This record gives sequence, C-alpha cells and structure tokens, in this order.
Amino acid sequence: MINNMINSSFHGGIHPENSKDSTNTKKILNLLPPKKAIIPMLQHTGAVCKPLVNIGDIVKVGQKIGDAQAFISAPVHATISGKVVDISPMLHPLGTKVLSIIIESDEADTWAIEETKRDWKTLEPEQIKHIVKEAGVVGLGGAMFPIHVKLSPPENKKIDTYILNGAECEPFLTADHRLMLEYAKQVVIGLKILMKATGVKKGIIGIEQNKPDALKKITDEINKESDTDVDIMALKVKYPQGAEKQLIKALLKREVPSGGLPMDVGVIVSNVGTSFAVYESVVERKPLVERIVTVTGGGIRNPQNLRVRIGTPFLNLIEACEGVKEEIGKIIMGGPMMGIAQYTTDVPVIKGTSGILVQTKDEICDEPEECCIRCGNCASVCPMKILPNVITNSIKNDQFEHAKEYGLLDCMECGACTYVCPAHIPIVQYIKYGKTRLRKF
Repeated sequence: MINNMINSSFHGGIHPENSKDSTNTKKILNLLPPKKAIIPMLQHTGAVCKPLVNIGDIVKVGQKIGDAQAFISAPVHATISGKVVDISPMLHPLGTKVLSIIIESDEADTWAIEETKRDWKTLEPEQIKHIVKEAGVVGLGGAMFPIHVKLSPPENKKIDTYILNGAECEPFLTADHRLMLEYAKQVVIGLKILMKATGVKKGIIGIEQNKPDALKKITDEINKESDTDVDIMALKVKYPQGAEKQLIKALLKREVPSGGLPMDVGVIVSNVGTSFAVYESVVERKPLVERIVTVTGGGIRNPQNLRVRIGTPFLNLIEACEGVKEEIGKIIMGGPMMGIAQYTTDVPVIKGTSGILVQTKDEICDEPEECCIRCGNCASVCPMKILPNVITNSIKNDQFEHAKEYGLLDCMECGACTYVCPAHIPIVQYIKYGKTRLRKF
C-alpha cells in the first residue's frame, strides 16, 4: 500500500518544468562496449586509487585494476576486456585531470566474474560490507560516496531507518525512473541487503507522485515479499525533494543539524541506483562496471536512457542518440540544477554520471548579472534556511568568515536560489568559490 505524503515536505524549494517527457517512457537500451575505455582512478568521494596493472597487461571485464589506499575510497575495475595501452592523467568530467587507465578493446568482452548467483540471505553483515567494497559500489545519485563507509556508522550512532531515494527531482533525468520500472525486484532486494548489512529493521522507498507507474511497480514488488519491513511513500513534487536532508524531513519529520549527517538522526539514505548496484554485486557477483545514463536535452536528436560501460566517452553516447540537432549551447553532466558543465565530449562516463544534457543556445540563460535588488526570493526558496544573498555579498567583498557565519558551508548547492534570482546572479557559483577560498585559510 502506498502511503500518501502530499502534506509532508520541507522548507522552501521550487517547481521547475520537469522536461522528462522525451525519455520517461523509453526503455533502457544497452550501448555496445566502447573500443577504448578511459577508467579514472578517482570516481568517488575520497582518496585516489592506486593502479594494479601496467601498460601492456591484458585485462577482463570486472577485473580490479585500481585499489583503494584509504578507508574513504573505492576500487575501480576494467569495464571492457583488452589491453592496457596507457596510464596517465586524463580529462575528467569533474573539471580536472585524473590518473586514468586506458584500455583498448579486444572486442571479445570476456568477463572475470563467476556466473553463479549468491544467496544473500546466508551472508553475515560484515561479508556484505566486504563484497560491496570490493565491487567498488558508490552512491550513484551524484555524491559518489563509498557505500561500505556509509554501511559502517560509528557505534554511538544508532540507525533505525534506511531510506531509498527514488525521487529523481532533477529536471530532464529519467534514469532512476526507468530503473524502478524495469528492475523493481532488484531495487527492493538491494534495499533488504542494505538493511541486513546495517541491522536496520525499517526501510522506506520515497518516490515523487509524478511517477505513479514506478510507485505501483515498486509497491507490487514489496507486496510479493511476505517478510518485508519496507514501506513505500509518495512524495510531494518539489525540487530538491531528492536531497537527503530534505528527504528525511519529508518522510520522518526529522531535521539533520547544521554540519551533521543523516546518521545523526538515525538514518542512512541511498539512491535506488545504488541499491541496484548492491544487488548486482552481492547476488550477481558483478562489480560496478556500468550504469544507466539519460542522454537528453533540446540539442539531442533522439534522447534515450542508455546502459553504458563506465569509461565510455560522452561522445559515444551522443552519437548513439543520433547526434545533435543544431549548434549546441551547453553540455552538462547530470541535470540542469546541480550538473557540471563540460567543455569537451572526450571525458568518460564515471560512476556518478546520471545524465548527459545537451542544450541548444536558445535553452541556456546568458543574461548579464545585475545588482541584487534585495527581493529575498533566494532566501524564501532555500531548503537549508540560509541567506544566499547575504552570503554572496560577503563573498564578493572577500569576507569569507562572515559568509561562513551565515551558513556558507550548509549550502548544498541545489541551485534553487540561482533559479529564482531576477538579477541573474550566479549565486551557486559564488558559493562554490567561497567554499574553495575558505578551505585555503
């Protein structure tokens, strides 16, 4: 049964046009493995991995080729079979160069994993944590936080609820929506595996009300389980409903304190894509070597949801969608609210690539920045209840400690303030700059 949560929400938020119609009914297509894969040694929050192979080595799909050197890190694996032809810093979609392993395909697509399925119910929690760590599973909602770290909260943090985020509130993106429709069983089992790993008895899957087919599909799967401790809840449609602090507020009415984490209020939150990856690693013995990516936007001829190997260049995905219609204005990894603009399509898909958005020149805002008129719109929509206009003015005057006092570090960079600013002030960009400067002090 679906619990209706239309009256429960969080402070602020906005309602941008969802722009999901071009892909939300399109089934996931498997993209052929690339002829050359670029595998960055950093696809997660935390420390860079150390390469385990040398130039000239022959590798198979799923073989570990980079290992974690710290607790907050996650191994990386070969995503195609073939020969290692280079190990060097390469362009990364997060805007820097990162040490990467380049594999040239032998076109045999030979895998290095066992084909037998594993009974997850017989595993102990520590065994599950070890498996997902070795499989390189990280949060697939964008943060890319290593899942084994999230599954190991300090002993003094008592967790009572595991929330699965199926909101997918970013405009344009439909990868999670299609995943819930086409792999609902795996998503539900993945949550139960996560609950067993952490000893949590209560699970909740939150999905926005504008995805009634996903709500029904997941509900049907939950109802098939006789011993389920999982509820499904329909969420009010509002951006950024999928942010973990806002999700916790909407579902449990608990407020994560400033500077705190979900575990401070007894909760762990993961994305539905992460749950699917956990299922595949534990049951199918499959490391995280591929993910679902929405390729969309007004500039794309034939928008699609594609299942692609990590390391595939962005250009391959765009060409698989019949290329671009006209001269493009901007390419973004992720959605338009929190995504990262790209200046080349030579960068590879990484574990956190949920979408590739190609916008035409008519779709992007190029209005010049004007002076703040103190309308207060930014503060009224801020889900963190901070004062973006005050923070921005402080940053402009190099008063970074003052900006910190007004909540600079609490900003989650959702972009709601920038979206509503009538003066076209790029508030989020100022805030990102302010955080960088503060870290240097």
